[in-house]
Amino acid sequence: MAEVGQRTAYYDILKVSLNATQSQIKTAYYKQSFIYHPDKNPGSKEATQRFSDISEAYTVLGNISLRRKYDRGILSRADIQNAGRPSSKEASSRSTGSPQKPQQRARQFSQPGGRPIFDFDAFYQAHYGEQLQREKDLRARKQRMEEELKKHHSRWRQKKMMELTISISA
Repeated sequence: MAEVGQRTAYYDILKVSLNATQSQIKTAYYKQSFIYHPDKNPGSKEATQRFSDISEAYTVLGNISLRRKYDRGILSRADIQNAGRPSSKEASSRSTGSPQKPQQRARQFSQPGGRPIFDFDAFYQAHYGEQLQREKDLRARKQRMEEELKKHHSRWRQKKMMELTISISA
């Protein structure tokens, strides 16, 4: 575990700069945790320890108030233990305006012998679900706007045709 007194240790663990944004910290955490996840490195004590350090660093740096305390050098071990994981609102640098769904846990499947198989689909959804939802909402909004534009263009054409018909018959 990183010493709380070392002011750059958590930044070094996640391989981000001291002025990294919350989004950069979150991205670094996902990349590092994916590489060192215990299910991806079965039996590796080094990977398990690295994953634990990465998780602790993200718990602190991903939470804005804990990060401020850490940067000032006043973070205590009790702060970390009471914090848990940062919420998606704290970790996100901006609000999406859409209701937040609770993150799903990875489903556990077992191989013969009882060893769990990691569900990467659930991992991907849990870690990138908000971004996927934003992209889906953006595509739906774009499609609605295109349909509205087509309707507007159709009404404009009908109006022009009517004006042309009236001017020809007059």
